[in-house]
Amino acid sequence: MKESLHPEYKVTRYECSCGNTFESMSTKGGNLHIELCDKCHPFYTGQQKLIDTGGRVQRFADKYGAAATATLEKDAAAKEARRRAAEELEIIKRAQREEKVAAKAAKANEFAAQAKSAPAVDEVGEEAADALSEKDADTPTSEGDGMLEDSNVAGIDAAEAEQEAEIQEEDAAAAHDAATAGDLADQIDTADILSDAAGAPGDGLEP
Repeated sequence: MKESLHPEYKVTRYECSCGNTFESMSTKGGNLHIELCDKCHPFYTGQQKLIDTGGRVQRFADKYGAAATATLEKDAAAKEARRRAAEELEIIKRAQREEKVAAKAAKANEFAAQAKSAPAVDEVGEEAADALSEKDADTPTSEGDGMLEDSNVAGIDAAEAEQEAEIQEEDAAAAHDAATAGDLADQIDTADILSDAAGAPGDGLEP
């Protein structure tokens, strides 16, 4: 081998991602960071391990793991809020139903009390109405009452005039019937006279 061709072989310190450190020989020297070693490789440990190259798995967990937890917490809070709202709504509806029942009971009691006191109230109301009507009959002094009386008088006069017209029509009809009956009697008498003169009484008219 020629001189000054082969690189120098130096002591190198290795640091694994699992935390294990050890020293070995290499041409690079210094400190080297590795991802697997005999302390963490599945071939040596018998356990599967997720290799996080460049911390991507941790970054994904940091980005979306907390978001998933927050989403679950948010869903749980919304569900709890809906449950509480439903309970509050049920309480409000129950209170409204109780209020309606109480109002109906109070109204029924009020109607029952009014029904018991109705006869006395009716008697008092009838007496008051009778007194008021008597008072109005005694004192018709307002202009409206005067106009009402005038209209009543005019209506009475019109009714009387119509009744008189009907009586006159009936009298005229009766006179016409009487005149017709007189004419018929005269015709019968004339027929009798003619039959007597002919010597055959009763031939002019059938019995």
